[in-house]
Amino acid sequence: MPPSFTPCLINNPIDDPGLLVSFSFQNRAIAFDLGDISNLSSREILKISHIFISHTHMDHFAGFDRLLRITLGRDKKLYIYGPEGFLDNIEGKLSGYTWNLVKNFSNQLTIHASEITENTLISQEYLCQNGFKPVREPLRQKFCHQKIHEESSFHINASILDHGIPSLGFALKEKFQVNIRKDALETLNLIPGEWIEQLKRSVFEKNDPESIVEVPYNKNDITTLKKYKLKDLIDQLILIRDGRKIAYVADAAYTPDNVEKIIKLSKNADHLFIEAAFLEQDIGHASEKKHLTARQAGELAGLAGVKRFTLFHFSPRYQKSEELFYAEAKKAYQKNKRRD
Repeated sequence: MPPSFTPCLINNPIDDPGLLVSFSFQNRAIAFDLGDISNLSSREILKISHIFISHTHMDHFAGFDRLLRITLGRDKKLYIYGPEGFLDNIEGKLSGYTWNLVKNFSNQLTIHASEITENTLISQEYLCQNGFKPVREPLRQKFCHQKIHEESSFHINASILDHGIPSLGFALKEKFQVNIRKDALETLNLIPGEWIEQLKRSVFEKNDPESIVEVPYNKNDITTLKKYKLKDLIDQLILIRDGRKIAYVADAAYTPDNVEKIIKLSKNADHLFIEAAFLEQDIGHASEKKHLTARQAGELAGLAGVKRFTLFHFSPRYQKSEELFYAEAKKAYQKNKRRD
């Protein structure tokens, strides 16, 4: 069965950072950072439901305007998270436009924005037909273990890193994977369709095992609906495996505190997306600008025990040097790779 989600960098490594995570068999995606998103089609942008912003330097946040432009006038809810000061940033963006026409819109675009500080989520809501004015006083809630968002099948953790300003790193972790046995489908003469995704959701959501599910059934070229108890379908069709984990780390200084946080955030990830702005020969520039070198990125990937890593956010001073970044990072990765 295909993976439940597919992560892909929005741009090439030398351009603006951003990661799009598309969910299989769902008309849905989430994004980490919103720099230049002109490589995304309107259709891809409209799939985005949740956005996680590391920090609001222009190359990580300028794409918010395009996202807003594409979603405006549609019945949609957007959830967006960012670091300390993020609500002011969002309100500054929204107040930069004139909204005298939106009261006539029949569809409601709603933006739920959350600002992440140490152990606190500060949230606000903005409605299109209200000219995107804040709807109330900000809500504050405590959160623990860095978990900022949770759904039935996965959760997302955040860690506050130092980039001279707060910069968030993120990790997406599936609770487990639900796979379908294709051989069992064929043996039972069941026809694949939308009901399979509904079956998977019922496993994550722990629906009543005695509930009745109707599924399309084909026998002798005659298609009918056949009734099963949910628990019987699960027993015959479902395989449970460990969930996948991806991590995203952009713009962070190589400090002892950041090193500890990045290793903890990305520990045992299946895929780590990590910035590497400079080569080790320019470590002075990296330190001054509070970025990682390729060697440092590879070292962190090794110490965290990740299975795979992808580098991005190369400084424009390096043209056509991707192989140099990976040679440096892979050497450090192998040297520091955890063996447990």
